[in-house]
Amino acid sequence: MTKEQIRNRRTKIVATLGPASSNHQVIGDLISSGVNVFRLNFSHGSQDQHRETANIVRETASEHKRHVGILGDLQGPKIRIGELQTSEKILEQDQPIILTTDADSSDSESDRIHVSYSPLPNSVFSGDTLLLDDGLIRLKVSSVNGNDVHCTVTQPGILKSRKGLNRLGGGLSADAITEKDLSDLKVIIDLDLEYVAVSFPACGSDLDPVKCALTAANSDAKIIAKIERAEVVANEDNIKELIDAADGVMVARGDLGVEIGDSELISIQKRIIRLCRQANKPVITATQMMESMIHNPVPTRAEVFDVANAVLDGTDAVMLSAETATGKFPSKVVKAMAETALGAEKHPMMRQSSYRVERMFSEIDESIAMSAMYAANHVTGVAAIICLTESGITPLLTSRLSSTLPIFGVSPLLSTCRRMSLYRGVIPIHYDVMKGKDDLFEKALSLIVERGAITKGQRVAITSGDLYGKGGSTNTLKILEYV
Repeated sequence: MTKEQIRNRRTKIVATLGPASSNHQVIGDLISSGVNVFRLNFSHGSQDQHRETANIVRETASEHKRHVGILGDLQGPKIRIGELQTSEKILEQDQPIILTTDADSSDSESDRIHVSYSPLPNSVFSGDTLLLDDGLIRLKVSSVNGNDVHCTVTQPGILKSRKGLNRLGGGLSADAITEKDLSDLKVIIDLDLEYVAVSFPACGSDLDPVKCALTAANSDAKIIAKIERAEVVANEDNIKELIDAADGVMVARGDLGVEIGDSELISIQKRIIRLCRQANKPVITATQMMESMIHNPVPTRAEVFDVANAVLDGTDAVMLSAETATGKFPSKVVKAMAETALGAEKHPMMRQSSYRVERMFSEIDESIAMSAMYAANHVTGVAAIICLTESGITPLLTSRLSSTLPIFGVSPLLSTCRRMSLYRGVIPIHYDVMKGKDDLFEKALSLIVERGAITKGQRVAITSGDLYGKGGSTNTLKILEYV
């Protein structure tokens, strides 16, 4: 993929790093193929491994002269079965199974399987459906007796140790932040990562321990809340509460699909993306987007359409998990996803939106951002938007409206540039327009002229603030013509 194609693509790509992709060469190939943000999955690997990988990402991105963000994804309280005493256990149709919280009573010869989630007997009832291994195996609860939950296999399969356990419809929950998460969070803070993803939050207050830790460490990392519990999507108010409490959201379709059913995910995904854009929060769509490319060099047409639909929904980013972490073709899958996003962005509905035109704004910076987009869509000759920014807020606000024009986020802060790498349609530029004696607007214009973004006779809309060095103070819009 050419640099021009990467620049012209508005939808960003998040790629998970793992055994297949954590070395300098592959990370460089992934950046060249179009990755904007790398995900470190703290459910796997050691802290030292993640430290080493993050350092490689920083070094490689610098070599490629690209601003790349890093997201640290906390494991969270995923409820799992315990260690089996054999490599695997075959569960057959109608087989009686006992899930027990008593580790000493399970063995390989019996139908007793240990579950590490101690509240399980008090959390399920006769008639409930339990889902193992992302729903590949289903059990029907027949009764509960002490530490034992008696079940019948209704969907057979091969079970392995440490596989996930869910209840259809949700309801199995534990504290969102574990001791392991707090330990991993210290690593994320120490590495100065741009984003931290919180797994399985049920409500806004579940994010508080992470917020407190970030504040205490004076960290600028932004919190991405992963929506993956049925109770969060039970109604729109619950979704809005979590969106409002976070800095951004991930539609984590794996566990969420298991709990509510895949058919319900379609409308839920669209609703979450719409609510995030209305709330000025970035949103990532994740899980099995090009799953077949773990083993195959090309995606299925169904996967291409899945990615394209997320783009048409307005997602800021689409995410790859095992496809790049353990798959055989990490660079090829990124290229396939990038080409799919570019194809979807050609649709007319991606060209322009005006759903906020009639809104009143209480914040000056938001009104300036919306004015810039209105000018971009209604003033002839405007070929780009430039946001001079400290915090990255104005480029984010600007990116909430659809347009075919590039949004250049120009910041003196490297951390802000890396953070803006997640925002749809925003191209980060690290530069301090205040240095030197040149007029800052003329200097901003020259920056993108040097990049070939505009030609003579074209115009740019530039936003800035009077209070240099203070984020969120944007109060000026100026339109310049390149002559």
